Amino acid sequence: MVSRSPLVFGRDREVAELTRAIDAARSSRGGAVFLVGEPGIGKSRLASEAAGIAFASGVRVLRGRGTTIGPIVPFRPLTEALLGLFRSGHPPDDPALGPYRPILGRLIPDLQQPGVAATGDSLVVLGEAVLRLVTVAGRPDGCLLVLEDLQHADPETLAIVEYLTDNLTDLPVLLVGTIRDEPCAALDLARTASQRHSASILALNRLNPDDVTRLAASCLETEPAALPIEVTSKLVEDSAGIPFIIEEILHQSVVDGVLVQSATGWRVVGELRPDVPETVLRGVTDRAEQLGPQARALLSVAAVLGDRFPLSVVGHVTALDERSMLSHLRAAVAAQLVAPDDTAPDWYAFRHPLTAEALRSALTPTDRAEYSRRAAEAVQTLHPGLPGEWCQLVATLKADAGDVDNAARLFAEAGRRALTDGASGSSVKLLDRANALLHGTGTAESKAEILQTLLYALAEAGEIDRARTLVDSLDHVGGADLGSAPRAALHTRLAQVYYVAGLSSEGMNQLAAARALLGPDATDAQTAPIDVMAAKLTWQGGGSNRGERAEVLARQAIAAAEHADLPTVLCDAWQVVADVARERSLEESSVCLERARELAEKHRLPIPRVYVLARLAGNDWLATGDVVGVERTIEEAQRVGAVAVGYQIHGNLAADAVLRGDFEKTARLIDQCKQDVIRLRLRPQTRYILMVQATLAAHRGRRVEMEAALTEFAEWEDANSQELPLTLGFARVFCALLEENRGLAREELIRMIASTKDVPSLFQLAGRHGLHLFLSVLDGDAGWPEYNEAIATVQSTMRWNRQFVRLAEAVLLGREGRVEDANAAAGSAQEDAAIFTMARHLGLRLVAEAAIADGWGEPIVWLRRAEEYFHQLSVPAVAGACRSMLRHAGASVKQRRTGIDRVPDDLRAIGVTVREHEVLQLLRERLTNKAIANRLHISPRTVEKHVASLIMKAEVADRTELSNFAVSAYGEIA
Repeated sequence: MVSRSPLVFGRDREVAELTRAIDAARSSRGGAVFLVGEPGIGKSRLASEAAGIAFASGVRVLRGRGTTIGPIVPFRPLTEALLGLFRSGHPPDDPALGPYRPILGRLIPDLQQPGVAATGDSLVVLGEAVLRLVTVAGRPDGCLLVLEDLQHADPETLAIVEYLTDNLTDLPVLLVGTIRDEPCAALDLARTASQRHSASILALNRLNPDDVTRLAASCLETEPAALPIEVTSKLVEDSAGIPFIIEEILHQSVVDGVLVQSATGWRVVGELRPDVPETVLRGVTDRAEQLGPQARALLSVAAVLGDRFPLSVVGHVTALDERSMLSHLRAAVAAQLVAPDDTAPDWYAFRHPLTAEALRSALTPTDRAEYSRRAAEAVQTLHPGLPGEWCQLVATLKADAGDVDNAARLFAEAGRRALTDGASGSSVKLLDRANALLHGTGTAESKAEILQTLLYALAEAGEIDRARTLVDSLDHVGGADLGSAPRAALHTRLAQVYYVAGLSSEGMNQLAAARALLGPDATDAQTAPIDVMAAKLTWQGGGSNRGERAEVLARQAIAAAEHADLPTVLCDAWQVVADVARERSLEESSVCLERARELAEKHRLPIPRVYVLARLAGNDWLATGDVVGVERTIEEAQRVGAVAVGYQIHGNLAADAVLRGDFEKTARLIDQCKQDVIRLRLRPQTRYILMVQATLAAHRGRRVEMEAALTEFAEWEDANSQELPLTLGFARVFCALLEENRGLAREELIRMIASTKDVPSLFQLAGRHGLHLFLSVLDGDAGWPEYNEAIATVQSTMRWNRQFVRLAEAVLLGREGRVEDANAAAGSAQEDAAIFTMARHLGLRLVAEAAIADGWGEPIVWLRRAEEYFHQLSVPAVAGACRSMLRHAGASVKQRRTGIDRVPDDLRAIGVTVREHEVLQLLRERLTNKAIANRLHISPRTVEKHVASLIMKAEVADRTELSNFAVSAYGEIA
């Protein structure tokens, strides 16, 4: 009898490479390896060898594979692999998973949370969740993730695989994937990853004659020299060095009695068959025939189901009792046609895709249609409602059976489900299949319904251009048979596509077409979605009176949606009203958001609820500076797995910290999430974090660091970057002020105001409503009219802006000789500024000159406090200005015998601060960060940041060159 060889031949190089990669993963130097080759070349065999090596080394092994059951099975390989972590009853529970546990519920039922709907987070976020889970699984001895047959994987799985390949460095995880050497998305992914040096490809070549002989001998359990020469010659000639064909030829030769075993060994009786491909295919069908009619029917039904098949469905179709079915399966296993599927109980798989293909090709069209029809009925009976992948499987079976209408309906349903689960790429393919099936058949309404969902899926998948081309197809969906209501719904959905793309005017054109189709007799259910989309597009598009126009439309949508009971429309509309209301009243905006929150909670919309909570907390912070609500919201975001909004809230906390002057906390918060948001490609969150990083440098007077952060920000900027005003107002303006360049600061403010005049922005603190007024009053360019105009706005009541507005008031009152009123205004300003440490001292320094000139306030006290603060902060320009003003006012000035006066002129010229000067001197001794920190009584992290700053300022490549620079600047240690 011929057995499958347990050994791997001709793969010494590949085995060595996989062994090296496994050892590297055990040492937290993970990576990805793709095994590429033609069918039957031994990819799965080599992957199994890698799994064995890993298992013997104590490495955790997870295995899954792509499938041809249905056209699309989102995430199937990943789900199969990851479920292995949960079968033991001891699932991974690690703090590193954090908010990603609910996200993983899309793949692992054990992690699904009751009452938490599927999220709309990007596949990159899901990829991060998988990355963290396999990293946890890899502790302490490493993890091997084997994903086979990726040529059959869905686009979402491939997106996650690509994400993993890019981010496994320095993690205890090795990804091994197998891919057929044929045009497919998986092969493109592997090649691209290889070009990026984030993965390696092992291309499996055909076996050479010696390896063919060794493999054959292993299969026949004999020595290579004992094989008949005609057998080895024929195998070398006809197998093309493909292991699967070698085994099939040998098996067929033995079954046919051509190759027999005698007391003296194996010998040939008769003539070996030619035409290997035909032999292989015919061999499969012959072996199935030899098992008997019932077994052949069982295998035919199984082949119709795909390369893998569930026994329950096969048994239902064949009407075999369990004993008979298992008996036939054992015979099929013995004949090496099928094997138990280790990834799922009650499932079997064909030994090779060619086996299933051969059995399907042997069926007549009538038989295949009949088997498909009966299999579809069996699945529907056994799995009511067709949950999960069953819907796609039945859709495929219906199509094979010729039931086009029901097949299209099920493909469309599968597409809608995929879209709900966030698998937009799979959704597009499924909906395309449904659309294609209905070409030339089906009702206009069914076509329009599919197209409407397809438009949304294309928008979510980022295929905006293709969605736009569907505009022309609206007139051909069903001709005159398509009613005005479904046609209007299509135009409204297309407007949503344009909204996502930021194309406001084109979106409005689609809404105009929808209104024209519906006419004056449109129902509330028809007009509400149009009105809310018009409101969003109006608010997005800007222009004069955009807020007023957007609010009118949003309130129209609210009235209609309440009558028609459309909660999603209501939630969207109230948030638009809240955006507009923020321009006139924070309290009114919060009331609107409370309405949206109630809707989200009533209709169990957890992710929208978190967004609303975040905006409510933001309103509270704008008014009072209270950050408690923001901190609570980030906990809620983690609970429901709202990763994207969680990072946005994290950015808000970082912004709060930098404005409070807590620079160590700001740096820590940036470090905690910057690389994550960049890796996740969350563009708004990345821009916001980079804005905060630039602000951190600016508020410490470090222009070089600020410019570096702004350069990085520009790489993520787009035409509608709402963070741009903050980069100007928070970063550039304050950096100029800390350089004592008030003229430049005002120029930056004017530039910010001019460049953002028509750009919708939710950020109210960039300087337009507070700092600009204060600086203009100081320079005599603004008076009471400008002040009165400023305080008439809601923005002037926001705590950050309020400190500057009240300082401007104090200056104006002081110029009129109203000393007590000026003192009261200055006191109020200091109360508002109490939580904003750096801004408070900068404001005191700026206002002191006017207070000295007009005889009000406590300018000497203020200047002493500001001088001490900015000296400790190593901002020499402001500290020096404070000392100069004190001297001119006749006050004594503290002597600074250490500090900036000790910094050599050439180092001071390139911006080296006092603390950096101290660090640079110690670098001559080649000390570690910890040793320097102990000498200077600061933290090692602070030393690290000073070293990084010095490397930039000295324009050297690394720490070693910086130490050499220090020696050249100060001389060798005596």
